[in-house]
Amino acid sequence: MNDRYDAGHGGDQGDQYELVGYDEYGRPVYRPVAPQQAPQQYDPYAQQQGYGYDPYATGGRQQAPQYDPYGGGQQQAVPSYDPYAAGGPQGGAPAQPYDPYGQAAASGQQPRVAEQTAYIPQQAGPAEPAEDTAPPSRPERDYHTEQFAFVEEAEGDPEDVIDWLNFTENRTERREEAKRRARSRLIALVVVLALVAVGGVGYLWYAGKLPGLSTSHSKTGTATAAGAQNRDVIVVHLHNTKKGGTATALLVDNTTTKQGTTVLLPNSLAVTDEDGTSTTLAKSVDEDGSSGTRDALDTVLGTNIEGTWRLDTPYLQNLVDLVGNIEVDTNADVPDPDAKKKGTAPLVHKGSNQTLSGKMAVAYATYRASGEAQNAQLERFGQVMQGVLRKMSSDPTAATTTVQTLAQILDPSLTDKDLGTFLAKLADLAKGGDYKTALLPVQGDGTLSAQTAASVVKDVLGGTAKSPDQGSAVRVSVENASGVKDDTEKARVVLLNGGFTFLGGGTATTTATSKVVYANAADKDNATEVAKTLGLPTSSVVKGRTASNADVSVTLGQDYKPSSS
Repeated sequence: MNDRYDAGHGGDQGDQYELVGYDEYGRPVYRPVAPQQAPQQYDPYAQQQGYGYDPYATGGRQQAPQYDPYGGGQQQAVPSYDPYAAGGPQGGAPAQPYDPYGQAAASGQQPRVAEQTAYIPQQAGPAEPAEDTAPPSRPERDYHTEQFAFVEEAEGDPEDVIDWLNFTENRTERREEAKRRARSRLIALVVVLALVAVGGVGYLWYAGKLPGLSTSHSKTGTATAAGAQNRDVIVVHLHNTKKGGTATALLVDNTTTKQGTTVLLPNSLAVTDEDGTSTTLAKSVDEDGSSGTRDALDTVLGTNIEGTWRLDTPYLQNLVDLVGNIEVDTNADVPDPDAKKKGTAPLVHKGSNQTLSGKMAVAYATYRASGEAQNAQLERFGQVMQGVLRKMSSDPTAATTTVQTLAQILDPSLTDKDLGTFLAKLADLAKGGDYKTALLPVQGDGTLSAQTAASVVKDVLGGTAKSPDQGSAVRVSVENASGVKDDTEKARVVLLNGGFTFLGGGTATTTATSKVVYANAADKDNATEVAKTLGLPTSSVVKGRTASNADVSVTLGQDYKPSSS
């Protein structure tokens, strides 16, 4: 390899070079020797006129025009530059290093590149750059800011996209939610309609009005359903404190069917007392009291009476006044019981929707015209009770306050709170039109027929009628007119021991002689046998009118001697 520079190559043979040193690879470095100052030559590769910038210059100073090896064969004298000289270029004048790329020198101070080695044209450059400018293991690309403009613009895009996605997602969710609600409403409507249809069919089946079912099946189904219903029952006895006598009714709250009923019980109803003796309801109220009568009614009607409410006429008058009068469709003109003269205007006028005060209500509830049956008076009492319930408060607390204001002495089995709560429930039913009054039909002998058991006892009370058996024994009603109270009990024992059924007839005005009365000819022998059992003469046996529930009626006179029987 020829390390020497061929002075005659690429230029004039007269150009001279001198050795200035060796580079880091041991190769000689030459520089041209300029005999005279050559004028500045235009460098076609320079970026601008004047002194060019030498990126390999080591000093920050102005550089002189450099030699251009590609300048068309012309030589220019360039100042020599010693890269190893400490004081700058030789010859005193500032010298510029050789520019192998023919770039124009730029005026002004230029930064010096550390540890660059100068070399001459036609000589290979250094194998690797200086330490400070060593290229990285991978070439670096020249990136510009405008190439990353999308980074700045993309900052707002994700938010816009997210907002749009949220908007569309919310709209979709709202639509789906609306569809779900619509489906839920539709399903609920279908379920309600199905329940209404099933309930309607069930009610028709319960009431026996479903087409295609026989009458017998309807009645059987109704009776069975009636027995399974729940009822709250109390008995109320109206005592007439002025004229005497009682009226009895059952107040029934059917909590299953939401129906209220007043069941009127005739005084002639045959019941059995604790001793198994058959008697009438009226006599039981007077003699057996509340507890005995309640048990007797439970037995004959198959009910479960929860309490007894004794309502004397003064308390009824106060009750009507407390609720603020009542309205009743009266069926008779009722005279004023306190009127001293005849022809006085009636206290209660016959007519529809008559307003009754407390006094008027009592007069109407106890009124019984001449020749009327006791049931007529009983029905008027039922009208007054229903009128009171329509005016009673439906609030249990207010109703209890009304009961407490009456200052009654109630039966121990029925407290003020229990009675007030019970009446409030019935008042709510009466105001809503779900209340009725029913009379218990009783046969002439005081017993209940099968029809009665079906229409009232089973349907309303949910019980089973158990009237005293008519064929078991001769029923004897005993009325005490001897003036001796114990004679009734002694006669009862004698008759029971004789196989007869005893019916209490109460007391009557004292008479001298006793009588044994029969109504039917078939009962004459029974009447005679009763007289013998009591120790009375057979002459006392006569035909006449007996008690409604008795086969033979006995009136004990002063001639009755229990010790002789």
